[in-house]
Amino acid sequence: MAWVWAVLVGASVLFGAVNGRMGEVSRAAMEGAGAAVELAVGMAGAICLWSGVMELMGRCGLADRLAGLFRPLLRRLLPRASRDGETLSAVSANLSANLLGLGNAATPLGIRAARRMARGCDGTASDELCRLVVLNTASIQLLPTTVASLRAACGSAAPFDILPAVWVTSLLSVTAGLLAARLLGRVRGR
Repeated sequence: MAWVWAVLVGASVLFGAVNGRMGEVSRAAMEGAGAAVELAVGMAGAICLWSGVMELMGRCGLADRLAGLFRPLLRRLLPRASRDGETLSAVSANLSANLLGLGNAATPLGIRAARRMARGCDGTASDELCRLVVLNTASIQLLPTTVASLRAACGSAAPFDILPAVWVTSLLSVTAGLLAARLLGRVRGR
């Protein structure tokens, strides 16, 4: 991916030089860098807040309670993983972070769960591990906090007005992903 960005920047500088617009190219680069810093600072507060909420959930035992709520669903989706309490806790925390739209906080939890689930796989992902990746990637988001904070940082007056669309699309993406994982698991099993 780095080479794609390098080619794009190189092409921009080259075409700016050929067309005699290096001043505009450098001005655009500086404005873009400034906008990126503003955006990062604007989002940092929301990400810190919700990451802290996830940490508090873990420390006060709410993550374990959520694991209990998710247990019936996870038994059907991930039967082997649901037998191990620590793996189930990591998967549940991952699902909780994704439900809150915290992809940044969900990723380390998903990695921890995936590592625990991959212990007996001998280098080949099991069907359950593939379903975990689908659940993590195409997660259902009840409260898309990262997207809302991005919209707020960009000046949106109502950053959460996208909720119905997010609910429908995230539910459809998880359903399609899980169906595809199940179908491909059956094809691989033959």
